[in-house]
Amino acid sequence: MSIDNKTSTDLENKVKDIFQKVLDIKPEEIVPGAKLDESLGIDSTELVEISVVLKKTFNVPLADNEIKKSHSFNDIVAMLKSKGAN
Repeated sequence: MSIDNKTSTDLENKVKDIFQKVLDIKPEEIVPGAKLDESLGIDSTELVEISVVLKKTFNVPLADNEIKKSHSFNDIVAMLKSKGAN
């Protein structure tokens, strides 16, 4: 496994942990392509809560609407990566 893949997996696992805690869902429900609203049933209040936790955990700037624009778990991980989160 390359360093990039390991970093990516670590980031995905951290984001998964956040989703589990905020949404109180099982880890197997969070798959890479899971749609936030359809697959995970996330509402706007939960999106705000996730956004706040992601900002604090990864110390990255996130506008309130950035998480809302994301459509899947992978979108959020990619957005965090682009902002230097690890």
